[in-house]
Amino acid sequence: MNGDQLTGERLVEDMTEAERDRARRVESVLPTLRAAAEAADQTATFPASHIALLREAGLLGLVVPEKFGGLGGTLRDLAAATFAMGTACPSTALAFFFHNTSASRGLLPLEAIDAGLFAEEEIPEVRAFAEKVLTRMADGVWLANFASESVKTAAANITIATTARKVDGGWILKGEKSFGCATGVADYYLTSAKLEGYDTAEGLATFFVPRDAPGVSVRAPWDGLGMRATANNGIRLDDVFIPADEALAVPGAFTKMLTMSRGSFVGNQLAIAAVYTGCAQHVYDETLATTTRKTFADTGEPIASSPVHQVLIGEMTRQLRTAYLWLRYQLAIETVEPPIKPKQEVFTQWRLGKGAVTEACFQVALGGLKAGGTSAASMSGVAGRALRDLAMGLVMTFPAERGMLEVARIVTDAKANELFTTAPDSAPNTAAPEGAAR
Repeated sequence: MNGDQLTGERLVEDMTEAERDRARRVESVLPTLRAAAEAADQTATFPASHIALLREAGLLGLVVPEKFGGLGGTLRDLAAATFAMGTACPSTALAFFFHNTSASRGLLPLEAIDAGLFAEEEIPEVRAFAEKVLTRMADGVWLANFASESVKTAAANITIATTARKVDGGWILKGEKSFGCATGVADYYLTSAKLEGYDTAEGLATFFVPRDAPGVSVRAPWDGLGMRATANNGIRLDDVFIPADEALAVPGAFTKMLTMSRGSFVGNQLAIAAVYTGCAQHVYDETLATTTRKTFADTGEPIASSPVHQVLIGEMTRQLRTAYLWLRYQLAIETVEPPIKPKQEVFTQWRLGKGAVTEACFQVALGGLKAGGTSAASMSGVAGRALRDLAMGLVMTFPAERGMLEVARIVTDAKANELFTTAPDSAPNTAAPEGAAR
């Protein structure tokens, strides 16, 4: 990294000047994030001071259009930001990522309106909710995006069991969210629930749930194998009342908005892989610095010059560059204008790319652990923390194996369909010879 290069430019190498301006805001918070990272990990606590830090830097509105008061960034900005924060404090980067995913609940419905997907009478409610999401983010409101639950089905990666029952003036929510960063930190939990009487995705709705609303409680502390300072406990909703104007409960709105994303289901999942890549980059940098600085007592040569370390560093380099290649290509096909690939191809690429990036990043951390030896095998060390932090990437949303399985089905189903066709009406009537297979 050269002297005037911003950390985010290590991933997004062709930043515009406007993107660099936004990246400088991210750069300004990195020293504070880095200084607090070890203590936050040890106590498994999201640093409360980071809320004001990110808010005052304007970063809570990073991907909100300027007309709603935000910074006007795109997925490129978000990926650069989460990557940069990942080099300093992966836990903060992950929590920041999930806050920014909330923007999709504002941007995609507005795009769906412009595409004519909503009936005239539905548009006011959809527009009001979407703009409320975006203006609150731009104003510095922290939104925690709560979708995942412990309930699993074979048909989908995320299954929503939380229910929403219509009452006078609003809705009553009941359920439990097992995964969502910024529990007890965010101002609102942007919560998905299914409308009473629906058993398909057409009945999914979204609600602003105030952190301190009656009936909202925090689940047991999360002691997972992953980033510990994300406030990732999850919440319980016990008959929580939400006013009608704090909900997007138009049947079909959720599925209509998802059709507007460029790649993954809400169009910003790539930025979570950027968190892991930033973490892996930090391990790589620290490993290289340590092994080239320390020397063998008998020869005076750098430890990095040993054959074992040469192999380890070579393999770490290969894995890190693999992560970059997948991530940069995915970023390109999700952001280039005009689009160069249909959505299905972009989506298919992501199903492979997510697993490829996270597996590669984990291997970088494993290499760093080996290169550091016994003395560096500590949970207070960079490689030790990263090994646990990056383990979460192997399973979050879906593991690499599921992505490969889904892609194989997509590819083979398409190929199977090519094996059968119908003869054109003008085809000559050529009977098979006697004895030939029919």
